[in-house]
Amino acid sequence: MKRRFVLIAALLAGSAPTLAQPGLPPEPQVREALDQHPTVLAAMARVAAARADGEALRAGPHEFQLTTSAIQRSVDRDGRYAEFDASLSRPIRLPGKARLDRQAGASGVAAAENRMEDARHQAALLLADYWWDWLGAAAEQQIDAQAVQNLERSLASIRRRAELRDAAPMEVDQAEAALGSARLQVQQSAGRAELARARIAAQFPGLALPAAPDDLPLPEMPQASLAELRALVIARSHEIGAARAEAERMQALADRARRDRIADPSVGVRAFSERSGQETGIGLIATIPIGGRHRSALADRAGSEAAAAEAMATAVAFDVQEMADTDVVQADAAWSAWQRSRDGAKAQVAAVLKMRKGYDLGAIDLADLLLAERQTQDMFRAEVQARTEALRAITRILIDSHSIWISDEL
Repeated sequence: MKRRFVLIAALLAGSAPTLAQPGLPPEPQVREALDQHPTVLAAMARVAAARADGEALRAGPHEFQLTTSAIQRSVDRDGRYAEFDASLSRPIRLPGKARLDRQAGASGVAAAENRMEDARHQAALLLADYWWDWLGAAAEQQIDAQAVQNLERSLASIRRRAELRDAAPMEVDQAEAALGSARLQVQQSAGRAELARARIAAQFPGLALPAAPDDLPLPEMPQASLAELRALVIARSHEIGAARAEAERMQALADRARRDRIADPSVGVRAFSERSGQETGIGLIATIPIGGRHRSALADRAGSEAAAAEAMATAVAFDVQEMADTDVVQADAAWSAWQRSRDGAKAQVAAVLKMRKGYDLGAIDLADLLLAERQTQDMFRAEVQARTEALRAITRILIDSHSIWISDEL
């Protein structure tokens, strides 16, 4: 019986506020594992691509163009002449266009950098979910294994009593059925724990995992209030940063397209030689494209895309606010549910102890005792599940607020 309630000490223990949840893997290892996740590596490559795009926009799309020709011309009764023609020209961005190009490039880099940080954020949430799945299933496995041991001892005792004709054969059958159900449950929880561990190893191969997880810790509310964490979720959101930077990029491109209704002129020099050098010349040349409906349509499209990007930035802000509110509600509800589950477990422990004493005195049937034992196991499992969800919810708001693993300050 003492072994049966080894977990009660942890169940009934108190907890103190802290900055981060206990039971999580070491932060340096987590950061390294997140940086090596393929989605983060892909986002890093996109940042490099955005920087290259920004450099291209700063330099501008225009390049020098050299046009040459060399010909031999024959004139009747006058002879043959060698002639050549060469021109060197380059389009020039009109005032204001270069500034908008630089602005679009800088906003593109900012959007890519924020998307990279958000990719790390999403990878952190994935790791946290799998981690608590693993520890929670392993804790349920421990409870189920302890229940199997207790029922095995009970079955052995009932069999001895049946041999002494102090217990009916039906009680042996009842005990065997309860043991079989408990063995099934321990296999199921062990399978869930192994599955969660396999998922962590598959998604984060660089994270060193122990052969067996640590015991499931007690949840601890952060020192910062949930309201403070909610504000940080919104203030530190890279989703909002990426959407806002993308809206600014699209607005700069829209302004650029409107200015591009007046095409950039090309200026240059031209040199020529005719009649084998008898006629030579050098001078300036200019080419001015005349824009039409095509350029106007492109400008209209760019303006609509900028308006869409602005609306999407607002929608992302709404989504992040909803996420922050959800994090607060889930953390508070999960914490309260875990507190209630502890109270229920205390009452169930007291009840099953009385049932055992009553059975020893012959005042309680075995079926009633087995039911109480099963209810106690279920209550312990419910407490572990509530504890796991509380740990998960608190960890989520800590990650979403950039308080752990992806802190911008480190």
